[in-house]
Amino acid sequence: MVMGPVVGAILAELGAEVIRVEPIGGDATRTLQGSGAGYFPMYNRNKRSVCLDVKHPDGLSLARRLIATADVFVENFRPGALERLGLGYESLRPANPRLIYCSEKGFLAGPYENRTALDEVVQMMAGLAYMTGPPGQPLRVGASVIDVAGGMFGVIAIFAALQERHRSGRGQKVTSALFESAVYLVGQHMAQKAVTGQPAPPMPVRESAWAIYEVFTTKDDAQIFLGIVSDGLWQKFCAAFGLDTLARDARYRTNAQRVQARADLIPEIRKLVRAFTKADLLSRLELSGLPFAPVGKPEDLFEDAHLLASGGLITTSLPDGCETKLPLLPIELDNRRPTAGGRLARPGEDTRAVLSAIGVSLDEIEALVGNRVIAGR
Repeated sequence: MVMGPVVGAILAELGAEVIRVEPIGGDATRTLQGSGAGYFPMYNRNKRSVCLDVKHPDGLSLARRLIATADVFVENFRPGALERLGLGYESLRPANPRLIYCSEKGFLAGPYENRTALDEVVQMMAGLAYMTGPPGQPLRVGASVIDVAGGMFGVIAIFAALQERHRSGRGQKVTSALFESAVYLVGQHMAQKAVTGQPAPPMPVRESAWAIYEVFTTKDDAQIFLGIVSDGLWQKFCAAFGLDTLARDARYRTNAQRVQARADLIPEIRKLVRAFTKADLLSRLELSGLPFAPVGKPEDLFEDAHLLASGGLITTSLPDGCETKLPLLPIELDNRRPTAGGRLARPGEDTRAVLSAIGVSLDEIEALVGNRVIAGR
């Protein structure tokens, strides 16, 4: 639903022609509700849509013909599913030795490899949920971070394989997995245990490395995060708010001293922030050079001044034909944000054109439509 589509979404934004093969009637993620309602428009923009029944012998033959023309094939099925269909790497390689075959899985090879995985499953397994929630209350991160990270690692592996192909002329199979992606993300906490000898506590009760690194409340009940992570920033903070007394206080001279004196310092900062409205506080912080952030919601980003001014959002069509703005890749290439646009193909919209391009005749296409092997306009 997310991990495999992310691979194609990134490649499409970077200029690849990406064909999304869907079942007859369109992929089920097109009609998900609730927290899944945004999956398809976010991760399937700029892809061509071909609808075909790969369980029908003629549909399977078409799939193989398509893959024979491809640089990269991406699949996100359970282990063994495509092998049973005859679409495993070893079956496809003879017809296309240059093929990069990317498998997006729950687990890499090992005792867990045949388990069914979801983003939330591996967040629990790898300790990410433990680190996110308060003690005894594991909490998944508030976005599909492991699905997206697993897709990103898949793209990295594809680029490495393409570079190798430039030298050798041969393709290869690459695999990215949810569990190992989650483990990589919590590697910093594993290293912390190795360095300190103490297990990392969950983030809500961690011993912060910095004295001021938390959320404060303003006069009008807005929430603002402040991060004072160096002695230089402490001096800037005191100067920005006229805190001469605190700046001179020997208890707060260094970060280590401020950490030790947090019980006295934090109430002072809370009182200070509480005296400002959100607008007044942000105005002052904007000029200070300090790390800060108003606590926002995803829907606030539609009107974010920076994203609107920098072109960080692209107009995207939704399944119902309406339009919205969604994020581009968070990178610049030669000072520009790469994008292929925001078009979302209707189910099977490109079936006829794609099949014609690989040599399927118009008569064959009509026969395949009549036999419900393919669907499209």
